[in-house]
Amino acid sequence: MAGGQGFGHLRATLVAALALFAPLPAASAGEWPQILGPERTGIAAAAERLADRWPAAGPREIWRRNIGAGYAGVAVAGGRAILFHRLADREVVEAFDAATGTSLWKADHPTTFRPQVGGGDGPLCVPVIDGKRVIVFGAQGVLDCLDAATGERLWMRETHREFGAQEGYFGAGSTPLVVDDHVIVNVGGAKQDAGIVAFSLATGATVWQATAEPASYAAPVRVSVGGEPHVLIVTRYACLLLDPVTGTVRWRFPFGQRGPTVNAATPVVPAAGRLFVTAAYGIGCVCADFDRTVATPKWEGAGPLATQYCTPIVADGHLYGIDGRDDVPPADLVCIEVDSGREAWRERGFGYGTLLAADGKLVAAKTDGELMLLRATPAGLDMLARSRPLPGTLRALPALAAGRLYLRDDTTLTCLDIGR
Repeated sequence: MAGGQGFGHLRATLVAALALFAPLPAASAGEWPQILGPERTGIAAAAERLADRWPAAGPREIWRRNIGAGYAGVAVAGGRAILFHRLADREVVEAFDAATGTSLWKADHPTTFRPQVGGGDGPLCVPVIDGKRVIVFGAQGVLDCLDAATGERLWMRETHREFGAQEGYFGAGSTPLVVDDHVIVNVGGAKQDAGIVAFSLATGATVWQATAEPASYAAPVRVSVGGEPHVLIVTRYACLLLDPVTGTVRWRFPFGQRGPTVNAATPVVPAAGRLFVTAAYGIGCVCADFDRTVATPKWEGAGPLATQYCTPIVADGHLYGIDGRDDVPPADLVCIEVDSGREAWRERGFGYGTLLAADGKLVAAKTDGELMLLRATPAGLDMLARSRPLPGTLRALPALAAGRLYLRDDTTLTCLDIGR
């Protein structure tokens, strides 16, 4: 998830350098089908090409639409941009023509959600487009599976009610993960040993439930260990590896702490057999080597990268991320060597926001409304372009597909041309 307003008050080439354990099936340059793109890394498909400069007035706007509440970014696949937002007392899934912004269909379900601590009352989780299905996870734990072409409901589960899960500070915020024919969700039903639950992608039936882990705001990722698919997930208080077929936990190590803290950055796999997790609030980061049976820290500590919800980008054996918090400035853009944890450089006072990467460049969507195009290498940082396309706060994760950047603030969704 991108951070909600509650988080704000308490979310060489860059593509070629990434080496994932086992990436999800490759998406075309025209797709951003889930949180953080084709492989949940914040890195666009290799075929994406971005302009090196923007016009003085900013990127050309292709279309814009007025929207409801929420901090869920859009997902893009099959020529559709899928938005999840709240209108009055309904959580609404809406499909737009990705090129024109024409509304294609809408589906909704009721909600009475109110956040415990500040923030907005809309959904936080980016939709997941898996072939012919769209899956959304609402603030009150409603897991909804819809037909991607028509919006027809295929199945629904009220996970918080069914598994006794707490809503948390800002509602459910861990975007589900599809692994083969399972939908895996950090439900947080700790008292019913339903911290993590797998549902049938076809029917919504419960396949397994495991752990007493409370929910986090970090999305799980798929990796392969020993040639078999596994799920790497950060919960409220731990990082763990589990078998998506059976729910068996392979290993677990503590990560997080009690109190007014959140784990919200998605775990990163910088190279085969290595992971990186990070959080703010004094939690810090862990870079560890892992296999099927154990994770062994390589380096860890309160620094050099402790981020509130910005998932770092991996390239050239380095991590690029925003160190700090949205609600407690300053926040710095930093470059960290993966092997050693050594800081290569730090852009002090950069400001908080989220990052995505494509075509050897970074796109930073800062919470203060500024959009930036950057070239970042271990040697340093170059500013290529900057703009303020929307007047509001940018906390939802942007999406990039076919040269189009989909960006939303509190009231507006815009589609910008940033391609070559």
